[in-house]
Amino acid sequence: MKSLNRTVAIILGGLILVSAALAQDKGTSAKAVQRLNRAPVSREILQVKLPRPTEMKLSNGLTVLLMERHKLPTIHFSLWINASSLYDPKDAPGLAKFTADMLREGTTNRSSAQLSSEIDALGATLNANSEFGSSYTAMTGSGLAVNTEKLLDLISDMLLNPAFANDELEKYKKRQLAELEELRADPNFLAEERMYRALYANYPAAVTAPTPASVQALSAPQLKQFHDQYYVPNNALLGVVGDFDSKQMTALLEKYLGPWKNRPYTAPNLGALPASAATKVYLVDRPDSVQTNILAGELAVPRNHPDYIPLRVMNQVLGGGASARLFLNLREEKGYTYGAYSSIAADNYPRPLLANTEVRTAVTDGSMHELLGEFKRLREEPVPDAELDDSRRSMVASFALSLERNSELLDLFMRVKHNNLSPDYWDRYPAEIAKVGPDKVQSMAKKYLDPDHLQVVCVGTGKEIKDTLAKYGAVETYDVDGKRMTQ
Repeated sequence: MKSLNRTVAIILGGLILVSAALAQDKGTSAKAVQRLNRAPVSREILQVKLPRPTEMKLSNGLTVLLMERHKLPTIHFSLWINASSLYDPKDAPGLAKFTADMLREGTTNRSSAQLSSEIDALGATLNANSEFGSSYTAMTGSGLAVNTEKLLDLISDMLLNPAFANDELEKYKKRQLAELEELRADPNFLAEERMYRALYANYPAAVTAPTPASVQALSAPQLKQFHDQYYVPNNALLGVVGDFDSKQMTALLEKYLGPWKNRPYTAPNLGALPASAATKVYLVDRPDSVQTNILAGELAVPRNHPDYIPLRVMNQVLGGGASARLFLNLREEKGYTYGAYSSIAADNYPRPLLANTEVRTAVTDGSMHELLGEFKRLREEPVPDAELDDSRRSMVASFALSLERNSELLDLFMRVKHNNLSPDYWDRYPAEIAKVGPDKVQSMAKKYLDPDHLQVVCVGTGKEIKDTLAKYGAVETYDVDGKRMTQ
């Protein structure tokens, strides 16, 4: 890893801060930026061979990845359970999230207050969450290695003995209803809600939040049923990284997680993903907004698809940071916004490639024109070698820096197992990035920034931007409660 650190320093030294240069010369077009490439950058590809975790199974069938890292006296546990919002019943959106959240609200052995007090006394963190769109529920715990057994005792108690007490549930429901009100006031949430419904139609990933009705109807028996149905060791993956001895850790895991009973389970039928829809513009009418939130994108690929890495490189060029095209154009050159970015997500099923920005209402038209123009430029023009080289180096540098954090290193190998990637995936990752050339980036743009299937969502004051949006496609209008408007 010492050589890795030296290589990272070289790579970081070669990253070009294009946005800073543009700030000094507002008259220069972002498309005409010259990358002088005078920094002393090594042209060698970053070579890594990551430490591999040891894979084993407990007596109850739980798959475990053990990774000893003795640099710091800490321990980190990560448990992924293959049950998420994708498994929510149609009449109970949010059930997976509710179940995960309530694990922290007390067990049959400890009240919510006692659980929090013991976690705080250890100086540890212990959380459970199930994000909408993810394919798994995650429980994570971190603390000092000297407290490993105490931390495992708390983790196993939360996992195996949740109380789902009615008094805690009622308090939780009040908090959830308040959070839903806040969400509906957030234009970014409104944009994502409409975008995911446009992309996924009737597929479960179309749902991005609970409803007031699902919160109000939530009951302890519902939570217990979901927990009993899917929280089983043969439906989970545990990772452990930190300062420990593998033999001793195996014995501790058997002691605290061995009692977790294995049961048959059946994953629900999620149905088929929808076919790509024709391009449409969705307006979420949010009266009196002083800005327009723009979100544009399409579905991409699963995490193990061969196009994923080239797509990541294309995304880096398009909107992966402050030196990417969207930022340079919409912020630095045009001054329309404080930021414009793009991102790509991936899991066991296709997730979206999305570009986003928030702009003043008055420049909605210009911002739409420039954002879609950057999509078109990527499709029609090969990326210059110097610009593409900067993007690739930025990605490799970011990856290399992440290897210093135990939790992120473990996450890489959890993802290998969860997403069915090759065991040497991360060893090859820098080289795979480096070999993505201009032709490949252009082919990705043609394939995944398709003007005939692009979905666009704009959240703003309808009476001021609706006619403008009609220039870019058929407009469908919704109110902030998600209801279709007829006018």
